[in-house]
Amino acid sequence: MIIDTHTHFYDPFRPQGVPWPEKDDEILYRRALPEDYKALAVPEGVTGTVMVECSPWVEDNQWVLDLAAADPFIVGLVGHLEPDAPDFAAHLERFAADPIFLGIRARVHAAESHGLAAAEMLVAHDLELDTGLHEGVPALAEHFPALRIVINHIGGIPIDGRPPDPARLELMRQAAAHPQVYCKVSGLMDLRSQVKPAPTDVDFYAPVLDALWDLFGEDRLIYGSDWPVSDRSGREYADIQRLVMTYFTARGKEATEKYFWRNAKAAYKWIDRAGK
Repeated sequence: MIIDTHTHFYDPFRPQGVPWPEKDDEILYRRALPEDYKALAVPEGVTGTVMVECSPWVEDNQWVLDLAAADPFIVGLVGHLEPDAPDFAAHLERFAADPIFLGIRARVHAAESHGLAAAEMLVAHDLELDTGLHEGVPALAEHFPALRIVINHIGGIPIDGRPPDPARLELMRQAAAHPQVYCKVSGLMDLRSQVKPAPTDVDFYAPVLDALWDLFGEDRLIYGSDWPVSDRSGREYADIQRLVMTYFTARGKEATEKYFWRNAKAAYKWIDRAGK
């Protein structure tokens, strides 16, 4: 089983268009729907995906939930809602009623009143938080030990084939000290690699992957492809998945299963829809 926890679905040619990506984006401004993704991912053994919403339009959360209602391959949605929006609570209540809605992707700080309120609501609804790595993450994890937090795209650590700067790892180390904080090993080739086209040799990525393994261990690292943004790497979906498959299979069968789906189950509590 493989659950890809970071995909984006959109259709620039629907009547209302899309707020992202921009029309001048020659790589991403195209249709990116579940059937397009599955054509690439299913041959690589992927059995389901957690979609992460990039659109700031609130109703695009419902658009994805409607896609999921028709396609059980979508096992969850991490929605896009802004915690400081005056209607945040109402929208979260609405979407949380759908079991496919697993959480939100946002920058949340425990030092801000709206951040505290948002985190409290996520905990109350047993939802998770996807976020980038920022100074508020360790504090948020400390304040809300029941809140599951997933750091996206290896926390922004650049990959250049050399060991990461210890100073860049310090904030990640502080976040990893909290057992409810997970790290998504995603965006390696398209976002973090400092070389384009991205290298396909696992040794180029190993110094950073080893550092993350030391911090999070086998129980808190999660697979995500970042498709279709991954196309910016200059590589195919298969190259991206095979890279991490090579790294984690060397760690053993149990570690591989945890990375590719078991840890995602713990972090997201995604719904097994295989029988639908």
